[in-house]
Amino acid sequence: MNFKRNYVAYQTIVHKEVTRMLRVWTQTLLPPIITMALYFVVFGKFIGSQIADIDGFSYMQFIVPGLVMMSVIMNAFMHTVSSFYFAKFQKTLEEILVSPTPYWVVIAGYVTGGVIRGLLTGSLVLGVALFFTRIHFEHWLAVFLFALLAAILFSLFGLINAVFAKSFDGVFIIPNFVLTPLTYLGGVFYSVKLLPEFWQSVSLWNPMVYIIGGFRYGMLGITDTDIRLAFGALFLFVFSAFSFTWWLFRTGKGLRA
Repeated sequence: MNFKRNYVAYQTIVHKEVTRMLRVWTQTLLPPIITMALYFVVFGKFIGSQIADIDGFSYMQFIVPGLVMMSVIMNAFMHTVSSFYFAKFQKTLEEILVSPTPYWVVIAGYVTGGVIRGLLTGSLVLGVALFFTRIHFEHWLAVFLFALLAAILFSLFGLINAVFAKSFDGVFIIPNFVLTPLTYLGGVFYSVKLLPEFWQSVSLWNPMVYIIGGFRYGMLGITDTDIRLAFGALFLFVFSAFSFTWWLFRTGKGLRA
């Protein structure tokens, strides 16, 4: 396939993914907004008013980057894992796999759909935060890069999960038992520096600490980790996840009977 045909195939997959997301916006966009609004009210207003400032920022301002990033991560993941699994379940994926569309185009199409949903939801959550506190941006480029790379990474993880999922229950195992605990323990509601030394060391093995810390650096200019290490690790994760996903497509593992 030449460039034009590859682009048409890519555009078609992205259009399908975005249309699917917007068609059921009450399930894809509205619930995360309501959930995050409750977080802002409960943790930001009620509990946050009793907590001292962290590095010169109110507790409400401190948790905004973490909640936005959590929304980006979860929605990017859930979009690709649900969309791709249903394509497997309904046998429509077979039509794509037997077509001359390169695997990287298929992967890029599904990932783009997840990225759009993740970034759109994150932007809406950021808009909700404006009703509760003043939003501060210290480094716009870091905000964009960490949000984009995190959305790409977890869209790829969603694809990988969908490839290996054997049932509807398999779609929710990773988000419920892996992503959610790692995210809550990744510094969304607290600074890792406030933990005892032992737990600080343990937290540094949590990749969410670097992702959330990098995004918080972009917004507030503060972080619990080395920003260069965080960016490098995130970029390496994206490259590794894409390579592994492409390998799964090429070998047909989990895709062909």
